Amino acid sequence: MSAIEQHPAVNLFPPLQPPRRYLFGPGPSMVHPRVYEALSKPIVGHLDPYFIQVMGDVQQLLKMAFGTRDGATLVISGTGSAGMEAAVANFVESETKFAVFANGYFSDRLTEMGKRHGANVVRFEKPWGETFTDDEAREFIGREKPKVVAYVHAETSTGALQSGKAICAAAHDAGALVIADCVTSLGGVPVEFDRTGIDVAYSCTQKGLSCPPGLSPMAMSPRAMEWLRGRTTPSRSWYLDLKLIHDYSTVSHRYHHTAPISMFYALREALLVIAEEGIDSRWERHRRSHHYFVKGIEAAGLRMHVPEAHRIATLNTVCVPKGVGEAKVRKRLLDDPGIEIAGGFGPLAGKVFRIGVMGPLATEDNVQFFLNEFSKALKCDG
Repeated sequence: MSAIEQHPAVNLFPPLQPPRRYLFGPGPSMVHPRVYEALSKPIVGHLDPYFIQVMGDVQQLLKMAFGTRDGATLVISGTGSAGMEAAVANFVESETKFAVFANGYFSDRLTEMGKRHGANVVRFEKPWGETFTDDEAREFIGREKPKVVAYVHAETSTGALQSGKAICAAAHDAGALVIADCVTSLGGVPVEFDRTGIDVAYSCTQKGLSCPPGLSPMAMSPRAMEWLRGRTTPSRSWYLDLKLIHDYSTVSHRYHHTAPISMFYALREALLVIAEEGIDSRWERHRRSHHYFVKGIEAAGLRMHVPEAHRIATLNTVCVPKGVGEAKVRKRLLDDPGIEIAGGFGPLAGKVFRIGVMGPLATEDNVQFFLNEFSKALKCDG
């Protein structure tokens, strides 16, 4: 066969035609049409002045999303777990006393990363779905006197929202730095980075920002930046070294790695969509959609897993009714009309549905569409 002949295997691979899905799961969420359009734009080099400007635009727009004026923002080329790893690798050194508020899967992941970086990890554990009171936070931190504290603001595995103000205040009183996991909150729920007192926050692009997965936005307080500059030992992760990434993206623009150009285009557009809507208006839209969702769920005789005061507006955990197979319900929804939701895992396996209402789907009409189809699927399996 000549070099110019078509390889026979080509006929085995038809053109991409992904199925139409309504992404009501915990992530990824639906992508805004303008973001898809941005992804189609021609790429430039990762050191091109145009791309440097795009990175700068993204950093400025992220200040709005995180709720910071003085904090430094940057973007990790990797998913939200890369942001988590970057936070741990750069601020948790060997033998560092690392205190973790543990009440779900992603606090367990923080724990594992801390251990792998040689930290002395201490945990305050609660059942999945519960949160920590202000007094509990102060007592734990005052007793342990850690150097770094971590908590999950919006726990994807449980649907629980954890206030960080008391945690941050107690940590700062103890001279500790605070890491907050904002993967499921950024863009849909107020993070309030400055007001809360967070030192290091990381997130992702595929949930509240309505963008494809692939990047991890981060914010660091002036205190965290001073801490980072004063570190005398290099980060164990070269790729996730925040000193090098900050220098590349903000200061000298010297080559560090080849950034995913198209994903930065997408994130810039997603943040512009949010800015045009208004960040306060976006949070309010998600709050209204969440309340409408809960009202419909309770009217159907179903229960929410998390108490009302601690629910994440963008991610709902609905208790699976007795006698219902959650996997069968999810399959029925996916088969027709193409709705994706997720089940629970870990201690919540088979006990909850995890249902995201975020981004373009966070409207009353879309929520009603989901509730109608969800009711049909439950009746078919009940």
